[in-house]
Amino acid sequence: MKIIDGNRTVYDLIQEYPELKPILVEIGFKPLSNDKMLNTVGRMMPLNSGAKQIKLSLDDLKIALRKEGFDLQD
Repeated sequence: MKIIDGNRTVYDLIQEYPELKPILVEIGFKPLSNDKMLNTVGRMMPLNSGAKQIKLSLDDLKIALRKEGFDLQD
């Protein structure tokens, strides 16, 4: 299980774990499919804040990521 910090930016997490990008897009982070959005907003937006923006609860985010081998730490 890969441990990820929800306070890190989406961009940093995807740089460390590229396999995370399609997972996030599938669960609702649709703008991340656009590299320009990832390189702008993704550099400023922590994962936990992004989840709130798309109205995805942290519990649902944790469950979805756990199914893919990631353990989200608050």
